[in-house]
Amino acid sequence: MSHTTSATRDPQGGPREKQGERQGEEQGPDQGGEQGGEQGGEQGGEQGAEQNAVGPRIQSFRRRAGLSQEAAAARAGISTRALRDIERDRVRRPRPRTLRGLAETLGLSGEELADLLTSARTGPPRDAGRPRLLILGPLALQRGRTRVQISSPMLRRLLGLLALKHPGPATQQEITDILWPSGPPHSHQSLIHTYVSQVRRLLEPCGLRADPPPTVVRTPTGYRLEASRSQIDLGYFDELLAQGERLRRTSDPAPVYESLTQALRWWRGPVLADADPVLRRHPASVAADERRVRAVLLHADMALLLRRSGEAVPVLADLVNIEPLHEGLHARLILALAACGEQAAALDVFSRLRDRLDEELGIEPGPEVREAHLRVLRRQLPRAQRLDDSAASDRTVTTGPTPVPAPAQLPAAADNYVGRRSQTQILDALVASDPARRSHLAVVVGAPGVGKTALATHWAHARREHFADGQLFIDLRGHSRLPALRPGDVLAQFLRALGAPPHELPEDEDEAAALYRTLLADRRLLIVLDNARDAEQVRPLIPGARGCAVVITSRSELSGLVSSDGARRIALDVLDPDEACRLLSGIVGACHVAAEREAARRLVALCGGLPLAIRIAGANLVARNARIADHCAELAGEDVLGRLHIEGDRGSAVRSAFDLSYRVLPAGVRRMFRLLGLLPGQEFTVDDAAALADVTPAAAAGLLTGLADAHLVRQRAVGRFGLDVLLRSYARELARSGDGQDNCSGSSVSSAGPRA
Repeated sequence: MSHTTSATRDPQGGPREKQGERQGEEQGPDQGGEQGGEQGGEQGGEQGAEQNAVGPRIQSFRRRAGLSQEAAAARAGISTRALRDIERDRVRRPRPRTLRGLAETLGLSGEELADLLTSARTGPPRDAGRPRLLILGPLALQRGRTRVQISSPMLRRLLGLLALKHPGPATQQEITDILWPSGPPHSHQSLIHTYVSQVRRLLEPCGLRADPPPTVVRTPTGYRLEASRSQIDLGYFDELLAQGERLRRTSDPAPVYESLTQALRWWRGPVLADADPVLRRHPASVAADERRVRAVLLHADMALLLRRSGEAVPVLADLVNIEPLHEGLHARLILALAACGEQAAALDVFSRLRDRLDEELGIEPGPEVREAHLRVLRRQLPRAQRLDDSAASDRTVTTGPTPVPAPAQLPAAADNYVGRRSQTQILDALVASDPARRSHLAVVVGAPGVGKTALATHWAHARREHFADGQLFIDLRGHSRLPALRPGDVLAQFLRALGAPPHELPEDEDEAAALYRTLLADRRLLIVLDNARDAEQVRPLIPGARGCAVVITSRSELSGLVSSDGARRIALDVLDPDEACRLLSGIVGACHVAAEREAARRLVALCGGLPLAIRIAGANLVARNARIADHCAELAGEDVLGRLHIEGDRGSAVRSAFDLSYRVLPAGVRRMFRLLGLLPGQEFTVDDAAALADVTPAAAAGLLTGLADAHLVRQRAVGRFGLDVLLRSYARELARSGDGQDNCSGSSVSSAGPRA
């Protein structure tokens, strides 16, 4: 059936009908007479600007009836072109005679026909306004009903960026990176002024009479588009989405659904669909697309609740093609199709998603999609009594008579994340569909600043849909200036987050752990325990439920969890030069790295490939607007660690990160570390270390094991160890400063040094 084809089309290419629709949006509505009786209907030339609900409803009714456009039009006595224009909202107010013919053909009830006639009479809301700048789809600038042609690619890039950042400013660096992704010319500052002036001239005649005309104004850091939210479609969408989310707190889903329906009509495709990739991948563009997904998910939930699933199907089907791996969208599409009686199409959606996940990610569909699939197989329509049955991101946890929101405690993921593909694949074992392959505990270990927390949070955000009952996160402060958290304190926080009444929390740690395990039984929850000190700190926080997964990060080896608790150990190394340069590009801009490629490679080498050091160096480059080569010259001096910090941010310093690991070591281990800084080579043996510290080889091996457990030295082979670049500088700095009561003067280092 045509409905099945539309709902399950391949994401690499839409069906012929959709392709024609995109062409129609560019060309405007057909101006020839409609032989089917629609000559007198008002036709709107602004696709996605002002639409009523008649077109999408007729399309969903036709699909429900299992008729193609040609068959439905022939039975209703109108032309196929007329029906196509009605469904695409090119006809703002279809004639009642046409609607009655379609209602009889499609088997509409009297109530459904009355609703269509009412919508056709009232038309689109008069107070909706007409935004002049449209970015929810291909970039368009409109003057009334006339589209303003913007042929210059540079002006389209600049205007798109300013609209994305509205109402905030776009920095000078952002503008440069967007206009010249491969590197700016020497005259780029002057060219930016020229392009801004040209954009101002484009915008001058485009303002609404009730509002000041939009323009571009200068700010201390760049430029800002000065316009009311009513002049940009993204502004309208955001207001309507916020309104819908506020209304959801009430018990009536109808106003929520109507608000979201209006919000989603502004979308004509992905944000800036015809723009360059560098602009489509801009964080503001990605965030807007994510808000669209959020709106569609909530819109589908309300449609299912109101028994209007057919209206959600085309919206979901369109977005599934753009987000082909989004399980929440697929789950709702499966349920909506099943509610419309399209069980075969629903099962086909599941099969295609399962194959795609297996081919591209090597995983099975998560619980939300599997539950939707089972409902179709059992012929169970979506239940209407709860808003959260199919909403993984909005589920509630019930621990008593009062439901509480499911915890969602993950911190923001790091920007410009690069690399770690093999480590991410190991973490994916936590969500494997095969119970035999699935693990429930992983430990991420590595040196200070190597990116353990970044990996854990990045993966957790990417896989959060696999944990429909929520995510818990805690910084255990194992290596911190603050005291480490006790397991009992963490259990109290987690129990409150899970809905346990505060006055009923057990005081005994063992009882609290037992209640914690009870509340998590039969649930799918992710627990991220960041910055753990040792295994004893985290063991009470590991639930027994196999549906839960635990990710632990630590500077210690946590070997006990691997041997006794079956944890999967993931050791992080520094980034290789290519990955390090990509990280630097994400911070300072790809054009700068491309213009100073060799200097960029020297910079990341001076940073030892350590992500923390690269981020700090990149942030300082941006703050100072300095050349990479000049910053390399600064870092090549003696006090490299003193320069790898951000002014005014005590936590953003490489030396501080190293201090937290070094200060907790026993005195003998600290002394060995300082002595290693005096070695001229980066590699050494146990015998070298023994001679250096004037101890036996057995004693030296024990001291080096302590340093390796803290990830301050690296064991490269049996009996051979190494120091990373910045840790070696840190050890040398400590040795020269005579840190500690036991100094390094009692040992000497031969000029030849140890064997490399």
